[in-house]
Amino acid sequence: MLNAADYGGKEAEIVRALEEDIIFGRLEPGARLVEDVLLARFPVSRHTIRQALYQLEKLGVVTRERNKGAMVRRLSPDEVRQIYEVRELLQRQAALMIPLPASDALIEELMEIHRVYSTHVDAHYLRGIHEANDRFHLTMLSACGNDYLVSSIDHYMRLSLPVRANSLADREELEVSRQHHWLMIEAMKRRDNWVLAQLCVDHLQPSKIFYLREIDKTGDAA
Repeated sequence: MLNAADYGGKEAEIVRALEEDIIFGRLEPGARLVEDVLLARFPVSRHTIRQALYQLEKLGVVTRERNKGAMVRRLSPDEVRQIYEVRELLQRQAALMIPLPASDALIEELMEIHRVYSTHVDAHYLRGIHEANDRFHLTMLSACGNDYLVSSIDHYMRLSLPVRANSLADREELEVSRQHHWLMIEAMKRRDNWVLAQLCVDHLQPSKIFYLREIDKTGDAA
């Protein structure tokens, strides 16, 4: 999984800061990322700013167009549906490949991540929620044993960041997510991969529905 530690010093700070702005809703889908504005905010070279934007583009959360520059990725309803169709396929397959029941060590690791996640949900600490959520799913699905499949799951998780970030501030959605995590842990203790796979697919739906509903409200679907 790519994260800020994969990039060099200042570049990593910019990637993390802008990713946080997207997660926290300070930068909405379609917002322009103007180099001169970023240079005023971050005391670095223009080259470093451009490299940070390039890394965000690789992560799928920023797009760059000629004569328009960089902007926060705005997903159309069709793009959201297509991305989530792929996410459902990938995560279902990974869940079906996990040897069940899972080892005690894996269950304990997932329970600890879930504890951290719950703490952040209670505190409404969005960065912590985002990071613990991704860690939970990648730790669980990595048990499928296929690194290429897990890498693809991580890629599409990143592509869907604008969708997932949109529901991070909603306490009802977070409570549903917390309940789903606990059900997944319980399913990992048993032998029915199909139950686990369906939980993984069901877990993806609330943020997708929330995002599409918000698009419909604002008229962005047009």
